Amino acid sequence: MEEENSLIEQRRANLAALREKGIEPFANKFTPDETCAGAREKYEEGREVALAGRMMAFRTMGKSVFLDIRDGSDRMQVYAQKNALGDEAFEVLKKLDLGDFIGVKGTMFTTRTEEITLKMAEFTVVGKALRPLPAKWHGLSNIETRYRQRYLDLIANDDVKQVFYKRSAIIREIRDFMHERGFIEVETPTMQAIPGGAAAQPFVTRHNALGCEFYLRIALELYLKRLLVGGMDRVFEIGRNYRNEGISPRHNPEFTMMELYVAYKDYDWMMGFVEEIVEAVAIELHGSTELQVGENTISFKRPWKRIPLLEAIEEKTGHDLSGKSRDEMAAIAAKLNIEVDDSMGCGKIIDELFGEFVEASLIQPTFITDYPVELSPLAKRHRSKEGLVERFEAICNGKELCNAFSELNDPDDQRARFEEQVVLGLGGDEEAMQLDEDY
Repeated sequence: MEEENSLIEQRRANLAALREKGIEPFANKFTPDETCAGAREKYEEGREVALAGRMMAFRTMGKSVFLDIRDGSDRMQVYAQKNALGDEAFEVLKKLDLGDFIGVKGTMFTTRTEEITLKMAEFTVVGKALRPLPAKWHGLSNIETRYRQRYLDLIANDDVKQVFYKRSAIIREIRDFMHERGFIEVETPTMQAIPGGAAAQPFVTRHNALGCEFYLRIALELYLKRLLVGGMDRVFEIGRNYRNEGISPRHNPEFTMMELYVAYKDYDWMMGFVEEIVEAVAIELHGSTELQVGENTISFKRPWKRIPLLEAIEEKTGHDLSGKSRDEMAAIAAKLNIEVDDSMGCGKIIDELFGEFVEASLIQPTFITDYPVELSPLAKRHRSKEGLVERFEAICNGKELCNAFSELNDPDDQRARFEEQVVLGLGGDEEAMQLDEDY
């Protein structure tokens, strides 16, 4: 901390020195002609360009300086000579610190090491950085700091920025895919009187004008389905959800999710649609259906493997849960060192066994199908398997990609399911859904 304070004091001294020379260290405006990446792509010896970015390296060589600037696209090496800038401007340049934003005008050339470089003719101080860049020599590695102060992560770890760009491209491709197939994008309420559409604990907020409490939505589902009732046959939304639960690198209390609904289809059709959209996005952005993720080569080529939930659990544990009572399932879970409490029904026990013994082992894209009714209060009963519903989850690299089902459209069955959820809630299940009379 003492070292950091000393660095900040030095930067403030440089700030004061700039102002003493009549230079405003926070310029109102500087307009670059193009990006660093654009200047590289359109390289031409002697071409005049204006670039702007954050100074990330500074190397003094007597009466000349090499520095690197980085914008949102790439980095560019800049070369400055004292005899070209003049004594006063050159001294100002040497008062700059790593992290400062500058605008540079000059001409393009290639160094003897064949690096594309901008020869500086003039520069503007756009923004003075009063704090040093994070972890100057080793990059930012503390995982908590990286996640909680993402701007520092972006400064120190350039590959993280590429993840942001790739995410944006993925969302753009998904939107294009949906629109091309006749889906309408909509927005639904974020604050809801009754949270529903998922098994999760909600955040509670208060609406002062109405004098009552609302819940931040845990899913987009129930309002999107209302649009189907209204006659919109294909709808989707990409929006934020909020779940008042634990935090880990795989679970965040607020997250973005896409939900889509289409009339007159079932879960078999939806599995094919999921395969199609993921395969299409992979090819469009990666040029292939195969991607390297860590040590694993993952193939998104259709068709994906499909396996019923209970079969997947039996394959990994050796225990067949079909037709077992709640107590029998609890006994099996206890043998497998899974903690079970009185609030857990058959569905919860099955879900715990799947999460513990199956999910992490599913590396290639796999559809896990046919879930217990208790876990799926909004899904249609299976057409041939008693006690189950027509639901699937797509798992890849040990993580859930999506969840879907044939939609329940029997209002009497739906009410009965909601009432069962109310009983589970009274029994201590904090994730049980509430009864939504309007729905």
